[in-house]
Amino acid sequence: MENESIEKEIWDVYDKDRNKTGRFHVRGEPMAVGDYHIVVHVWKRNAKGEWLIDKRTARYGRSDIDGKWETTGGSAIAGDDSLTAALRETKEELGIDLDPQKGELFYSGAVIADDGHGFFRDVWVFDCDKPIGELVLDESEVCDAMWASVDKIRAMMASGEMLGEGWHPYFEDMVSKYEQNAK
Repeated sequence: MENESIEKEIWDVYDKDRNKTGRFHVRGEPMAVGDYHIVVHVWKRNAKGEWLIDKRTARYGRSDIDGKWETTGGSAIAGDDSLTAALRETKEELGIDLDPQKGELFYSGAVIADDGHGFFRDVWVFDCDKPIGELVLDESEVCDAMWASVDKIRAMMASGEMLGEGWHPYFEDMVSKYEQNAK
């Protein structure tokens, strides 16, 4: 008989000061109040100043996130540092091998979730000029992708097509910084 078990995603557990506790957490199980893990958001910007966004596959049964546009992201698995998680998530979801030398950690901050557990949101920005036709989408997570201008992304956030301020509260600061750097 074939092994029907699903591989569980295991996270390192951190304290509020971002020190590893030596404990682990299984994704999907309730996380204890005071425990943290790392979540990465990975923004890719091309030479035209457009940002690569992707559309979530409907898989959670949640209308607030299923089928919404966002940036690549996910949780660091046990043993990952933030950069490793950013590179892995982008490879898994879009088939892109990002050059770590062409990226930087734009933002890192602690967030307390509604259930009391915390996570560190690390926002990475990479230079990337991969054509859409060369992406290899993990269709279990991503069903579409596009390069979009800042104005297009703002309009999509405003219309609800894209996850907005609650998911990307740093967005305006990020685009302001990278627009200034491009000038």
